[in-house]
Amino acid sequence: MTGLISTHSAAQATTDQPQPLSYSCQYTKTPPTVDGRLNDPAWQSAAWTSDFVDIEGPAKDKPRYRTRMKMLWDDNYLYIAAELQEPEVKATLTKHDSVIFKDNDFELFLKPLPETQSYYEFEINALNTGWDLFLNKPYREGGKADNSWDIEGLKTAVAVNGTLNNPNDKDVGWTVEIAIPLTAFQPRQDVPHPTLGTIWRVNFSRVEWKAGQPKEDNWVWTPQGLINMHVPDRWGYLRFTR
Repeated sequence: MTGLISTHSAAQATTDQPQPLSYSCQYTKTPPTVDGRLNDPAWQSAAWTSDFVDIEGPAKDKPRYRTRMKMLWDDNYLYIAAELQEPEVKATLTKHDSVIFKDNDFELFLKPLPETQSYYEFEINALNTGWDLFLNKPYREGGKADNSWDIEGLKTAVAVNGTLNNPNDKDVGWTVEIAIPLTAFQPRQDVPHPTLGTIWRVNFSRVEWKAGQPKEDNWVWTPQGLINMHVPDRWGYLRFTR
């Protein structure tokens, strides 16, 4: 969840904060078709991450539903695929740059220049509605969200394994494909194209609302140790490999 409208405060970190995870992102000569279905041959060579855990860490309850993702890259795009188990797939927001985490969503956080304070965020729901924003620094350091940044050339797709917005049946879940052009950051920063060995900071999150529960669940790839995604020093490492 972005801190822009979040009701969460930055809670105290757990004392046994685990080390950030890392992911080896394979180069692909054959890019996947962005249709949300994850059945392209290119994806077969990409490893799944471990299942997402609670944002505060593994000491908290295991998420009710599995979430995992994988990545690829080529000379033009960074590709992200995500699989979200969900017995009732639903979404309501259809306007670009809506506050997507008011729906169940999938979120990614990218810091392609790890030595800087700034980073990028993208959220998407099961209706394939997205919200992209740039932050000059974390909110708790006085950062401001820049909603005017749009990912030029972005490709996204969602596939629902079940029926969207139908509470009368049981769904399997939904899958997401995202292709972010490597040139997308240029309106805000000069980000060199990755090469073999390049390292970015990155994390992924899932917001899940449960009926009768006033606050959302936040499930993440690498735990933050507190209920705040906007602490980039606790994100994982994205390593570009071939």
